[in-house]
Amino acid sequence: MPNTHVIVGNGAHKVIALHGWFGHAHGWGPFPQHLDGKNCSFAFMDQRGYGGMRGSGGPYTVEQVAQDALALADHLDWQRFSLMGHSMGGAAIVHVLAAAPQRVRSLVAITPVSAAGVPMDDDGWKLFSSAETEMAARRGIIDFTTGNRLTGVWLDAMVASTQAHSDDEAVGGYMPSWVKISIVDKVKGQKLPVLVLPGQYDPALGEAACRATWMEHFPNARLEVVHNAGHYPMDEAPVFLATAVEKFLAGVPA
Repeated sequence: MPNTHVIVGNGAHKVIALHGWFGHAHGWGPFPQHLDGKNCSFAFMDQRGYGGMRGSGGPYTVEQVAQDALALADHLDWQRFSLMGHSMGGAAIVHVLAAAPQRVRSLVAITPVSAAGVPMDDDGWKLFSSAETEMAARRGIIDFTTGNRLTGVWLDAMVASTQAHSDDEAVGGYMPSWVKISIVDKVKGQKLPVLVLPGQYDPALGEAACRATWMEHFPNARLEVVHNAGHYPMDEAPVFLATAVEKFLAGVPA
């Protein structure tokens, strides 16, 4: 059986959406409700250990997420499709591209991890590793990656969501694959359309990081900063994000 998923829209342009480290298929905030389902069909997929896949067991790697996304595409009979990935999901979509480049029409990368992984010092590794079981660490990471500027009510809700919709072992398990694995040599130079959407206030995966990675890896990439947003533009600037994504997808060749 394919991973659990949510379908939004019934348009001809098929898009598989892969969530971030603290996300799940229903965890894209208000963003999905602003998408125009007449032109696109979006499949928001639960990765192993998240949402409807809690208790599924691993492997907890972005490589496995990519294989599960391809299995979902087969289940839906989507031969060619675009991919949208948030954060860790950014790493996953490039793994799909590496595995099946002929099937991928375009990439939409939202505050994304790149094909190069994420540089992280010992203190960063310790903090992120502790987030497997410590909800205070998850809250601190969400607060930091959104620029220490958002209400504690929202931060608490985000932590409650990740606690309710993910297995701790999955949160810990995925981390080495999205931080340490580089597949730049497998995807660099591919000429498909790519939209990169860093958040204005994201200190880790913002504009500078995306220009040094995504814009170097893909010759036809276009970058658009999501203003008034940090690492979670689907919550922070959902209408703008939906508008940017829809405009880009409308221009992707069939």
